[in-house]
Amino acid sequence: MTIRGIVTQNVPQPVMLVAAVLDGGSRAASEEHLDELALLAGTAGYEVAGCAIQEMRRPVAATFLGRGKVEEIGRMLRELSCKRVVMDQDLTPHQAGKLEKAWHAAVTDRSGLILEIFSSRARSREARTQVELASLRYLLPRLARRWTHLSRQEGRMGARGGEGETQIELDRRIIRRRIARLQRELVQIKKQRLNRRRGRRGLYSMALVGYTNSGKSTLFNRLTHAGALVEDRLFATLDPLRRRLSGAPEPPTVLTDTVGFIRKLPHHLVASFRSTLEEAGDADLLVQVVDAADEHMAEKMQTTGEVLEELGLTRQPRLLVFNKIDRLDSQAPLTRLARHHPEAVFVSARTGAGLTALRRTLIGIRERNQVEEDVSITPGDAAALAVLHRYGRVLDISQGDTGLKIRVRASMSGMGRIRRALAQSAGEVVHA
Repeated sequence: MTIRGIVTQNVPQPVMLVAAVLDGGSRAASEEHLDELALLAGTAGYEVAGCAIQEMRRPVAATFLGRGKVEEIGRMLRELSCKRVVMDQDLTPHQAGKLEKAWHAAVTDRSGLILEIFSSRARSREARTQVELASLRYLLPRLARRWTHLSRQEGRMGARGGEGETQIELDRRIIRRRIARLQRELVQIKKQRLNRRRGRRGLYSMALVGYTNSGKSTLFNRLTHAGALVEDRLFATLDPLRRRLSGAPEPPTVLTDTVGFIRKLPHHLVASFRSTLEEAGDADLLVQVVDAADEHMAEKMQTTGEVLEELGLTRQPRLLVFNKIDRLDSQAPLTRLARHHPEAVFVSARTGAGLTALRRTLIGIRERNQVEEDVSITPGDAAALAVLHRYGRVLDISQGDTGLKIRVRASMSGMGRIRRALAQSAGEVVHA
């Protein structure tokens, strides 16, 4: 960036990360969570200046942390010239306000940091609307902290409150009206999305799901030649991407790349995840991508399962794919994983290892979940023939007594579309 001939660089803002080990928790787990929080901070554009952990039985009501730890972190912030703190645990508005006053620094929690990332990553109209809605719901109870410099000013004679209270109530009304407007917009967006999904219904679909940064986007590019954004950062993908699975026989197979999951997913962000994952809700197959080289793989697989259950995405069959096998030091981890997950597929999206076997497995699953039926259409019915080719695979055509007899293979949903289309024309399904 150049300002009046002077070249400047965007210097990342320093941030300090803080976590607590509560009664029943382990310090090792908190340290691992802090490592993930550091990745989140880097994704949001911050530079980690320092970290702190407090072991305590239960949170302090006013400040979450104990008094001594609050004072210690305050000294660290002054030494590091750091003016921003991110807590790994969610804070109440009152706790965040107390800590900001004690530290003279901006304080946010894990939810607020994820919201920042979502705001910068959302591209589609629906994702932007969902994220803004979540952000306003997060901000609404925290408005008082932003007007403390006015809250002590006296109002006019006869006024019940001061200017600070007046400003807060004004902002709350504005935010509530905006929330109501966004909710109405989402209703309309959802209707439009449902119409688009009806147009794709009948095509066999697969969705990539898994923990964030497991390599889903790289795998998606390999399987579809899509050229989607790939970054070694959390939440590189927020909006769902849909492309045709390359190498699959007709009819087309649709592959969807979805947003990655993360532990401690804030409840007010579940709606944002739901908007990107409703496409996966209609998928015939969920492809769960796991980082095989991650030492915390088991915990992240459990988190993925919990998020899928919370979002109501557990009815579909699921294929387990272990990615990043090129990062393993030996064959032993693969042997153990194969023993515990005999149906899984092992790949490296980066090097291409195992992709041929994965594509063959995906196509095989699709073929096993298809049905074959004979249909009869009148000669020259181009519309009916187009429906057969769009939602199914024509295997054989022969001349019958009343018209063309066609053997077609399709998914269950595709065959349903074919039946409905033929019911509206002169065609029919021929039952043996």
